Amino acid sequence: MEQARTERQDWMGLLARAPAGDLAALWAEAGLSPAFAWARAPEFGGVMVRGRAGGTGAPFNLGEMTVTRCALTLEEGGAVGHACVAGRDREKARIAALCDALMQTAAAEEVRARILTPLAARMAQARRARAAKAAATKVDFFTMVRGEN
Repeated sequence: MEQARTERQDWMGLLARAPAGDLAALWAEAGLSPAFAWARAPEFGGVMVRGRAGGTGAPFNLGEMTVTRCALTLEEGGAVGHACVAGRDREKARIAALCDALMQTAAAEEVRARILTPLAARMAQARRARAAKAAATKVDFFTMVRGEN
């Protein structure tokens, strides 16, 4: 049975997939700087990536991937933010954890409007640009039928 995605899973997934430069730029433009304490400072680790043949077959271990994870607590209100991002990027993990924590406070709408929504739009635009570039190289093959059948 498939579990329904939560709103928090959506924003955390967006933050994890976001290009580090875009996330950092939007964070800087938003001018947010909440005081926080580390529950777990950014640290590097490895995770096993699993795959499935054809998307439905038996799972297999594809390989390992480096990730950076952290957790923090906002001093005002005590909201806890978590982040786990691909690669070795402490700053991206810090910003993602701060966004997660702020999304659980009264600042949620500001974070959504100034960071999450523009980030999603930039990522969608990048996807469309990649798709358009790939579509430009598409070759359509067709077969002409002679009518003998």
